[in-house]
Amino acid sequence: MQGKIVKGIAGFYYVHTAEAGIFECKAKGIFRKEKIKPLVGDNVEMEPISMEEKTGNIVRIRKRENALIRPAVANVDQALVIFAADKPKPNFNLLDRFLIMMEQQQVKTVICFNKRDLVREEELLNLREIYGSCGYEVLFVSAQKEQGIGELLQILEKKTTTVAGPSGVGKSSLINLLQPKAQMETGDISGKIERGRHTTRHSQLIRIQDQTYIMDTPGFSSIYLTGIGHQDLQSYFREFRKYEPLCRFQGCSHIHEPDCRVKQALEEGAISPFRYENYVMLYEELKSTRKY
Repeated sequence: MQGKIVKGIAGFYYVHTAEAGIFECKAKGIFRKEKIKPLVGDNVEMEPISMEEKTGNIVRIRKRENALIRPAVANVDQALVIFAADKPKPNFNLLDRFLIMMEQQQVKTVICFNKRDLVREEELLNLREIYGSCGYEVLFVSAQKEQGIGELLQILEKKTTTVAGPSGVGKSSLINLLQPKAQMETGDISGKIERGRHTTRHSQLIRIQDQTYIMDTPGFSSIYLTGIGHQDLQSYFREFRKYEPLCRFQGCSHIHEPDCRVKQALEEGAISPFRYENYVMLYEELKSTRKY
C-alpha cells in the first residue's frame, strides 16, 4: 500500500493511505542500516500487519522532491512563517533568522502577520515595506475576525506548505480556520499517543483540500544559525544583492569598509534600518561563535 507520513513520534510513523486511513507503522531495519530517517511528508510504501488495528511496516521511501533539516520535513513547496502584528509584538530578529534558515535551504517563504485587527493601517504598511521591498510576499490576516483567509488559501492552493512561527501568534487558530476538521482528522493519532490535541509538539501534515497540505511544526522561541560563516551571511539578505557588485572592495562585509554601496543604499532609505541592524547583530554573533 502507498501512503504519506503525516506524523512521526518516537520511532512510530503515522501513514495516511487513500484506501484505509491512517496506519501506525514502524520503519524496517534497513533504513537504520542505510542511515535513512523517514520524515513527515515522505511518500512511502507500506506493508500492513493488521488491517483491523491499522498497523504496518514502512518498506520503501519514494524519491523526495526535497528535505529540510529544520524543521525536519520532506517534499515541501514553500514555507509560511506566521508572526503576530501585535500581542506579542513581532520579534524581527527572530523573523530574520527564520528567513535566513529558509534561504539557506532554498525554500520560498511567505510572511504572514496574524492579528491585523490589533494595529493601525500605517503599521501594516510599514511591515509590508520592510519585507516586501526585500522581495518577500507579505500577507495580513486575522483569525479572530476571519480576515484574509481567502487570500491565504490562494497562496496555499495545490502546494505543500510548512507552517512555522513562535508560540502565541495564533498559528493553531489559523489552521483550524483553514481546516476545521484538522483536530478531528488527527484524532486517531491523538488517541494512540495519548497526547493533548491542541499543542503542537511534533510536525504533522494536515490536508486542507485536494493537493493542498500544510505541515504544522512546533512553535519556536529561538533559532540558532548553523552552517553559516559570518562572511557568508550577506548572501542571505536578498536586498543586498544588487548593490554588492558596486562596493569598492570585493568581499565587502558592508559594516566597516569605505565606499560600500550597501551602506549608501541604507542611508538613501533603499534598505530597511531594521534589517540592516539585524544583519550587523547576526554578523557579530556568527563571528564571535567562530572564535570559540
